[in-house]
Amino acid sequence: MVQISDDVTKNVVLVHGGFVDGSGWEDVYKILKSDGYNVSVVQNPTISLAGDVAATRAVLDAQDGPAILVGHSYGGVVITESGNHPNVETLVYITAFAPDAGESVGTLIANPPPGASVPPILPPVDGFLMLDRSKFAESFAGDVPLEKAEFMANSQVPWGLDALNGAVSTPAWKTKPSLYLRVTDDKMIPLAAQEFMSQRAGSTVKEVRGSHAIYVSNPQAVADIIEEAAAGSAKSEAQTS
Repeated sequence: MVQISDDVTKNVVLVHGGFVDGSGWEDVYKILKSDGYNVSVVQNPTISLAGDVAATRAVLDAQDGPAILVGHSYGGVVITESGNHPNVETLVYITAFAPDAGESVGTLIANPPPGASVPPILPPVDGFLMLDRSKFAESFAGDVPLEKAEFMANSQVPWGLDALNGAVSTPAWKTKPSLYLRVTDDKMIPLAAQEFMSQRAGSTVKEVRGSHAIYVSNPQAVADIIEEAAAGSAKSEAQTS
């Protein structure tokens, strides 16, 4: 394990999005651990935003000091709300939703621009959503090996309507620095939407080619932006802006 310097934030908390669980972070976790970070992975129930915020806050409570809070996709909503926790130093959005007060995933995707890709979300059943398995690889994991993408499609976690429609009350990005990894070939959250949300949040932006499942297909790019946040570049920029 690498010995990182004392001025680097050593704790990292990873928050997954909808339709998946925390195991998708495994390769990002391994990179960060080998680089000397203390890494925790939140297992969101994805039944309601309130429940996912509570699960994330419980992990943040267990940190021994300041932490970098990372969210992918719907996990961005979770960190936007739970990021107000006193242990959170910096937010990192990985092609994620970054809502303002009163917004949810439901409101942010309600009116897609003409020509934008539309995620193949099936009609809700008993209050839960799933992606069309036959279209999962193309829409969610286009640059993931097919066998892996098929496994992800067939191991989906049902996503609750109360999570989809859970609205943020106090966006943490209004008071804490953030970084945003924009992913150019994302067919779940169009690049234009990523650009809008990252600009509005005042995030330090990095951009990379890849699918919505960039944390699986290119874990190094994801680990790199997290380590940049931990090194404090976004914090210093926020203080001088």
